[in-house]
Amino acid sequence: MKTVLVVDDEEKIRDVVASYLKKEGFATVEAAAGNEALLLVQNRPVDLVILDLMLPDMDGESVCQAIRRLSSVPILMLTAKVSESNRIKGLSIGADDYLIKPFDPREVVARVRAILRRSDESQLLADRLSFRDGHLEIDSLKHAVSRHGEPIKLTPNEYKLLLALAKYPQRHFTREELVVKVLGYEFGGDDRAIDQHVKNIRLKIEADPKNPKYIITVYGSGYRFAGGDP
Repeated sequence: MKTVLVVDDEEKIRDVVASYLKKEGFATVEAAAGNEALLLVQNRPVDLVILDLMLPDMDGESVCQAIRRLSSVPILMLTAKVSESNRIKGLSIGADDYLIKPFDPREVVARVRAILRRSDESQLLADRLSFRDGHLEIDSLKHAVSRHGEPIKLTPNEYKLLLALAKYPQRHFTREELVVKVLGYEFGGDDRAIDQHVKNIRLKIEADPKNPKYIITVYGSGYRFAGGDP
C-alpha cells in the first residue's frame, strides 16, 4: 500500500483529499504546516507528498526545497497561483506536477496515480533505453547514444534533452519545462534555444530529419518523444 502525505493548512481540504485517496486504496498521513511535514518525511516512509504552496509557517516552495534535500519522494504541488513562471519555478526546485485550486478530488487521485506510475517506471528503467528494435539506444550509465549500433556524438545539452524526452515517451513537455531540465532555471536566454537543440538532435538520430519519428513537435508549445512509432 502506497502512503501519501497531504500537507495543507485547511483541515477541510486535507480531509477531502485523504478521504478520496483512502477510497482508492492509499494510506494517508496529514500535516497542517511545513515543519510538521518535514518531520514526517524525516521520520517515516512516504511514497508521495501533496504539498500546498500557502502554509502558515513557511511557503510551500521552501518546504519543497527542504524535502528535496532529504528525499527524492515525488511531490504534487497544490496552488492558487496560475502563472507559468510560478509553475516553472516549482518544477525547477523539485516538484513533479502542479494542480491548480480549486480542483476535483478525483483529479488529485488521477495525478497521484500518474506520478507514482512514472516514479515506479523510472526506478525500473533499464540502464539502456532501446527504441525501434534497437535502431536507437541510449545508455544512461555511459552517457552514450547509438543509431543502428553506430555511436552518435551529442553535446552535453543535446544528450540531456534527448534523455529527458526519451524517459517519458508520449509525454508533452513545454519549451519552458525543457529549458529547466536542460539549461537550468537560471538560464537567461530565449527558450527557443531548445528548438536549435532539437534540430541538431534530429540531424543525428533521424533517418529523415524533416519527417521525424522520435522527437515530435507539439506546435505552439513544445515537444514529445514518440519512441520511433510510425
